[in-house]
Parts: sequence; C-alpha cells; structure tokens
Amino acid sequence: MRNEIGKPLIVLICGSLVYYHCAYRNSSLLSLLSDVLIVLLCSLAILGLLFRQLNISVPVDPLEWQISQDTANSIVACLANTVGATESVLRVAATGHDKRLFVKVIVCLYILSALGRLLSGVTVAYVGLCLFCLYMFAECSPSVSTCIARFLRRSGAAEQDNM
Repeated sequence: MRNEIGKPLIVLICGSLVYYHCAYRNSSLLSLLSDVLIVLLCSLAILGLLFRQLNISVPVDPLEWQISQDTANSIVACLANTVGATESVLRVAATGHDKRLFVKVIVCLYILSALGRLLSGVTVAYVGLCLFCLYMFAECSPSVSTCIARFLRRSGAAEQDNM
C-alpha cells in the first residue's frame, strides 16, 4: 500500500523539477537531459573511485542489464494499441460517418489550441502530470475510494428514485 502511494509522489516531484527547469529557468528539454546525464556520470565516477579506494566490489554489471522478450513485446504492443486506437478515432471522425465523434474531436482540438495560445506547452504538460498523479493517488487511497463508492451509490439511488 505504501509503495503504491509513493509512486505518484515520486512522479510529481520529478515532474515539478522538470517544470522548474524548463519553465522558470527557460531552459530546453535537451539542456535538462544533458544536466541529468552530467550529474549521473559525475556521481557514478565518484562512487566508482570511492568503491575502488575502499576495495568494495560492485556485484551488478550495468552492461549485462537486459529486458526480457515478453517485456519488450508488451511495451511495443501497448504502443501499437495506443497509436492504432488514436488513428481509428481520427479516421472515423475525418470520414464524417459519426457526426457526434466529429464534433467531439473538433471541440477537443479547439480547446487544446486555445490552451496552447494561452499557456506554454510545459505548463499544460505539468498540469496534466499533476492531474494524473492526483488520479493515481485517489486510486491508491482507500479513504478516497470508499468516498467515491458511497457517492456513486447515492447518485445511483437518486436516479432510481427519479424513475
């Protein structure tokens, strides 16, 4: 349980650092990536020198790290499903067979366009990350889950009373 709540918190902290680096320091994502790699390289070099001085052997060789074939297949399948679903929705909307879907796509694209004019892309991405972390935290928290279940039961009962 504790590990599940920690994941959204770690993602939120990392996202906040990326947002700070890109939005407030006006640096690019490439600059962030190079800064992270420099810090990691220097840290690993210092640790390597320290371990060598203390005669400590490192049991794990990073050159031997690999992912299994099943993991690679599942990652590619997930990516292919996402791209395929997006392409399918856009194709149906573009052909005009489903007028409701067409209007929904146009409204969503218009809202995203307006947001893009009002806010920077980094800010929109950060807000999305915060909402995603809030959703992950709500899914992990038993108190929030019970409140949502109670609310859904009440609204379901109210709908049945209206019928």
